[in-house]
Formats: sequence, C-alpha cells, structure tokens
Amino acid sequence: MDFRLTGLDAPILHALQLLDAANTTAPQADDKSAANVPSRTYVRDARAMAATPADVKEYPNSYVFVVDMPGLKSGDIKVQVEDGNVLLISGERKPEEEEKDGAKYVRMERRVGKFMRKFVLPENANTDAVSAVCQDGVLTVTVPKLPPPEPKKPKTIEVKIG
Repeated sequence: MDFRLTGLDAPILHALQLLDAANTTAPQADDKSAANVPSRTYVRDARAMAATPADVKEYPNSYVFVVDMPGLKSGDIKVQVEDGNVLLISGERKPEEEEKDGAKYVRMERRVGKFMRKFVLPENANTDAVSAVCQDGVLTVTVPKLPPPEPKKPKTIEVKIG
C-alpha cells in the first residue's frame, strides 16, 4: 500500500518525543535554545494525537478509519477534511459532573480532555464523499476512492497533401 498516514507512524513517535521535551524545565526567555522548545499548544495537540489510537483499513473502493470513542455523543466529535487532503478527527470528552450526594473519585483512569488525529489522504481519496458514523462508541469514517483515470486514447491526425 503506497500511501502514508502521517497520524500513524512518524508523528506518534515525534509526539512522544515532544512529551519528553514538555516534561523538562522550560528555558528562560534569554536562553537561545528556547526556539527549539515546542509551544504549549503543539505539545497539547501532540499528546492528544498520541493518546487517540485508530485502525485504518484499505478496501478496493475505500479507506476506512475506526476510532474507539466510548461514552461520546456524535455532537462531541468533529470530522473534517482540511488543506484538501488531510482528514482531521477531533473532539473532547468532558469530565462527569461531581456527585451531589458526597461521592468523590478514589481513582480516575478514563481519559478526559481533547483528542485529535490527522491523516494525510492519498491522491485517489474522494474527499467530497467522506462519511462518518458513530455507533456503540466506535467512530467509523469512510473515505471512498476515486475511480482510476481512463487511459488516454491516441489521437489520430489527418495528414493533408500539399
């Protein structure tokens, strides 16, 4: 398969490296290495990408992206195509409201906060016909493939005399 999904391989490793960089002490304003430290927004987005796993399947006529999103409503999920060929899946899982009967969390392991994944789509992706369905906590985004271009027929030129 000759198409790369930037959300799967290199960016995740890059995002994990950014997480390590974000946990170090921030340089001072006069420090010349400050230009090499990613912004807070970039680190937040990188964490969101690293924490949002996705499966990608290629079928003869489409690409299918499957992302687990338990407990989310369809209104909490945003699916967009930006820059012509980048599929962006994002949203936010909000924390549950505190119980009024005095209950408090002893342990909270389920992830809350923003999530995001970006995938660079191949040239044969039909970005005008993308569809998304969220059922039982699983988001399925289908990107149909464009039909292959028809081979150009040779054009015959009439040769005239004189």
